[in-house]
Amino acid sequence: MSEGSLPGMAKPVGGLLTPTTVAPGLAVSVSNTANAAANSSGTVPPPSSGQNPNGSNTVAQTASQAAEPDMKGWLLKWTNYLKGYQKRWFVLSKGVLSYYRAEHGAGAYAGGRSAGGKLSIRRRRKSPRPENQAEMSHTCRGTISLHGALIHTVDSCTFVISNGGTQTFHIKAANEVERQSWVTALELAKAKAIRAMESDEEEEDNTANTIPSEELNLVVRELTVRLENLKTCYDLITKHGTALQRALSELESGDDLANKTKIVSERATLFRISSNAMINACSDYLQTAQTQGHKWSKMLQHERDQKLHLEEMVEQLARQHSHLEQAAANRHRPNVTASASDDEDNEFYDAQEEGGSVASQEESSFILNIPVSTHHNHRRSSIDATGSSSEGEEGNSETQQVLVVAENIDNMDVTDRISVHSSQALTPTTLAASQSKVVRKRRTRVADKPNYPLNLWSIIKNCIGKDLSKIPMPVNFNEPLSMLQRLTEDFEYAEILDKAAQAKDTCEQLAYVTAFTVSSYSTTSNRTGKPFNPLLGETYECDRTDDLGWRCINEQVSHHPPMAAQYCEGRGWRCWQEFTMTSKFRGKYIQIVPLGYAHVEFPATGNRYTWRKVTTTVHNIIVGKLWVDNHGDMEIFGERNAKGVKCHLKYLPYSYFTRDTQRRVKGVVMDSANQVKWVINGTWDSKIEIAPVTSTSGSTENPVYKTGNYKTAWTRTLPPPDSDKYYNFTLLACQLNEPEPSVAPTDSRLRPDQRLMEEGKWNESNQEKLRLEEGQRARRRQREAEAETAAAEGRPYPPYEPIWFSKEKEQGTDNLVHVYKGTYWDAKSKQDWSKSPSIF
Repeated sequence: MSEGSLPGMAKPVGGLLTPTTVAPGLAVSVSNTANAAANSSGTVPPPSSGQNPNGSNTVAQTASQAAEPDMKGWLLKWTNYLKGYQKRWFVLSKGVLSYYRAEHGAGAYAGGRSAGGKLSIRRRRKSPRPENQAEMSHTCRGTISLHGALIHTVDSCTFVISNGGTQTFHIKAANEVERQSWVTALELAKAKAIRAMESDEEEEDNTANTIPSEELNLVVRELTVRLENLKTCYDLITKHGTALQRALSELESGDDLANKTKIVSERATLFRISSNAMINACSDYLQTAQTQGHKWSKMLQHERDQKLHLEEMVEQLARQHSHLEQAAANRHRPNVTASASDDEDNEFYDAQEEGGSVASQEESSFILNIPVSTHHNHRRSSIDATGSSSEGEEGNSETQQVLVVAENIDNMDVTDRISVHSSQALTPTTLAASQSKVVRKRRTRVADKPNYPLNLWSIIKNCIGKDLSKIPMPVNFNEPLSMLQRLTEDFEYAEILDKAAQAKDTCEQLAYVTAFTVSSYSTTSNRTGKPFNPLLGETYECDRTDDLGWRCINEQVSHHPPMAAQYCEGRGWRCWQEFTMTSKFRGKYIQIVPLGYAHVEFPATGNRYTWRKVTTTVHNIIVGKLWVDNHGDMEIFGERNAKGVKCHLKYLPYSYFTRDTQRRVKGVVMDSANQVKWVINGTWDSKIEIAPVTSTSGSTENPVYKTGNYKTAWTRTLPPPDSDKYYNFTLLACQLNEPEPSVAPTDSRLRPDQRLMEEGKWNESNQEKLRLEEGQRARRRQREAEAETAAAEGRPYPPYEPIWFSKEKEQGTDNLVHVYKGTYWDAKSKQDWSKSPSIF
């Protein structure tokens, strides 16, 4: 490129600079006078105050507009029972709702200075550091992301925002109009956040793929050309700058002042033109670099993450290989105790075969740390402590250590007087009923699982760190059951609740309820398939009153976040739950943390018990045999007539080096005076034994409880020997997806992709799965468009409402829960499915 030409500039003829285009929008004639040159379109006037020649004021205005929040204002927020509702400044921006104690953005010292800018005398006397108080007032007190939040209107002025259990904001507006304005803005922000999240995920998925070499070469060539333009502009600026300095120095001589002034003006004009060309070239280069930089940074981060995970996998394989060699060497030396090298060694070993029994004196005696809680309302306090507000008082985290010692172990009962073995064990009431009514004959197995090869790592390598419910998995990872059907399996051993309903003592009743909660995990010991994610509005009914004595109805009541509601009624009891969860794939394992609560109530006594499920982890995702572990602490609280009674249950995590029984569960039942009355002991994959406390000794801080004879409250029935051929299904699991007449058109049994998978047609099932998911996304986009139209017209838009459940305020708390309307079975008897949507 010629030294005397700028990018896009015609080459001078005969070495003379003629009027020509030097850059887009720049034209100049050297023969003009200095004033004419300064006023021509080829120059840019000197920047005025607050403005630069490249349009920075426009950029600043654009950035200021982009940073402006969607909505902001004063609202009343629930803090705690002592302070009640307090005035807070709320800001809605970019799909996140934040709140402050003072108006955000008024300046760091706005709250501590008078109109004249001086500190008031009262503030000076009250605190020597008013700026610290101002900073505290303007500090964000809490935030909640809207992309997975539930927004519900309580009354004319109050509304609630919850993200599924960990965070809940109870907010009150001044009037109904203000409340509706906020709710509409929150719904729109939620829809935008969901769209932005999905577009980011799609962009990330597309970026994760290899960029074609042609596109990469094109970008490199374009950046190279723009860099050459920058170099040329730099050379020209240097040349014309030197000439301008020389002309200025010659001007000082005083000879022929008019001619020299003209030369200086021309030199200044050329220098200004070169500078503007440099600015434009820099702008073009920066724009191109920024356009590609975001994509490249994501690519770089993705490759860096993959490198780290591969390094961890190699390190894990080496560690696992070393420990397996050590275990093989010590196989014939059972007295040799191995020690762990680090904390992560406990996570990656194949699980043992079906669990053991609690039969020895040593295993029947144990030490348990029980948290000492001062809260009377666990539901309210748990929400406040976990995310609703940073202003409430935290719960007491102290623990009390208790020692449980078994007596008369040699005479311990083998089973309970009315033993509970399996879902097929019928009580006399059921036997009498079955004699008067013909019990339907059901299938005992499903079709064998086909053997389709699949490259696991090619699918999940781009899913690390994402929510499990948002990963587009093929059916190869699934089992032919939906999540609604999987929740129904909780009642496989529902006769434990039948036994609990007959118990006269409240603590003994809670002991049986505890055994029931443990039994729901028994199928996870060898079931590693992922259930189908239900569609919004999907339902599942299971009526087993003719043989098992219970019936239940489930419905998917929310899509973001995914949430299912369940209601089940049996002989002398009824049970319901809201199931939602948070899940993450970490490369080596998948962790599932349930967030909803489950309840069981016995109408005859008015006793009600509430609990939340523990964490489930699936190990060896990449290498080794998949296995599942359940671990964590579970608190079961009594309510209504059972208020004050509680059970603390501990699921011990699986450990390769522990001397304890694997998959061990131990706990105690305490009365309203915090005295241990019953002891729980066993394994979650085998059986649970319970025993009453006969005597207490030791100190108040470290009591020792002696128990009577243990009796078996629950024993697992193992699946058939060949169940590994059909997804390790139990007998009840095989019957859950069996075709049933007269069910709702939204029932999971009618879901085509799930049915095709059960029949072994996996390719057709994958196609149907994509069709159903795209249909659900289209319905969601339609609701979002209708909501935006309603907001633009200034009218409220009703959110999605479930068919068989309604959202109501829970008695005794401000929590919103889905309550069964009690209309499903009547609608089934009349075959009135007019309210059911078409989702399949």
